[in-house]
Amino acid sequence: MFSTAWVTGASSGIGRATALRLAGQGVKVAVSGRTEESLESLAREAEPLSGSCGPFPLDVTDVDACRATVGEIEARMGSIDLALFAAGTHEDMSGTDFSAERAAKVMSVNYLGVVNALDAVLPAMRGRARGRIGVVGSVAGYRGFPGLAAYGPSKAALINLCESIHGDLKREGIRLTLFSPGFVKTRLTEGAMPTPFAITPERAAKEIVRGLSSDCFEVVFPKELAPQFIAGRVMPNRVYLRLAGLLGALR
Repeated sequence: MFSTAWVTGASSGIGRATALRLAGQGVKVAVSGRTEESLESLAREAEPLSGSCGPFPLDVTDVDACRATVGEIEARMGSIDLALFAAGTHEDMSGTDFSAERAAKVMSVNYLGVVNALDAVLPAMRGRARGRIGVVGSVAGYRGFPGLAAYGPSKAALINLCESIHGDLKREGIRLTLFSPGFVKTRLTEGAMPTPFAITPERAAKEIVRGLSSDCFEVVFPKELAPQFIAGRVMPNRVYLRLAGLLGALR
C-alpha cells in the first residue's frame, strides 16, 4: 500500500471520492484543486479515517505552481509514492458551434494539467527509482463523438501521452496506469450528454484503487459499457462515422 499520495482534481467527483477511499486505507493524501473550501471540507470528512487528507490548493494549468506544490507536499507529508491526476473540465462543442477558446480551455486543464503535474512529480520519483502514477482519461478519447469536439481530443491526447512514456517510466521503476472510465455522475456530465450506464464517483474510485494495485497499463470501466467503446475504437471509419453522424443528428 502507499504511504503518501497526491491527488489532483480532488475538489469534487472522481478525485474527491478516490482521495477519501485512499485515506480510508490509511494513506496520507495531499489533495489539490482550485476550490480551497472544498479541499478543507474534504480534509474534515477524512478526519475519522485511518489516513488523512491535507489540502494544497492548486491550478494545474500553472506549471510553476505544480512544481512548488510538489515541493511543499514532500516537505510536509513525505515522499510522494502515488500521484493520481484527476483534474478535468468539459465544454460542449460541435462543428456548428466551434470555438478555439473553449477548446483551449479544456486542453489546458485535461491535457496540459497532467503534463504540468507530471513535470513536477517525476524528478523526485526518478531520483528514488520508484513511484506509481495514475492518469484519469476517458473512453471519449477513443474516437470522435458529436458534441465532444473539445473534450474528446483532450482525452485522446492523454491516451497518446501515456502510451508514449509508459515504457520509459517502467525502466526507471515508475509504474503508470491509464484509467478510462465511461460515464460517471459528476457535475461535468450533468445535462452535457446522454450518460448510459453512468456510475457514481464512489464506484469509479473503487475501480481506480483496485487498478492501482494491478500491473495493467489501462483499466476500462464500467464493464457494462466498456465493450461498446472498445468495439468503436477498432470499427472501420466508414461504419463509425456513419453511426456518429446519426447520433449527431439526434442531438
